Amino acid sequence: MKNNLDLEENVSNSIPNDILKIQKKLCEYEVGSRNYKKYKKILAKHIKNYTMKKRVNSNIKTIEVLNNISN
Repeated sequence: MKNNLDLEENVSNSIPNDILKIQKKLCEYEVGSRNYKKYKKILAKHIKNYTMKKRVNSNIKTIEVLNNISN
């Protein structure tokens, strides 16, 4: 039971709340409608920002590890 709760917490922590809210809102609209296209564009923007942040953090950690190894 505890492992299941830990897994749910990790999943919710890995995806930002703003992205989840936009996805829920996107599900309310018909595919191809004006609002669907609008929210799809907003979602793509948020996901792009999120992945860039993850990439930058990963690169920073890699550089720090390499600096620690070389020292």
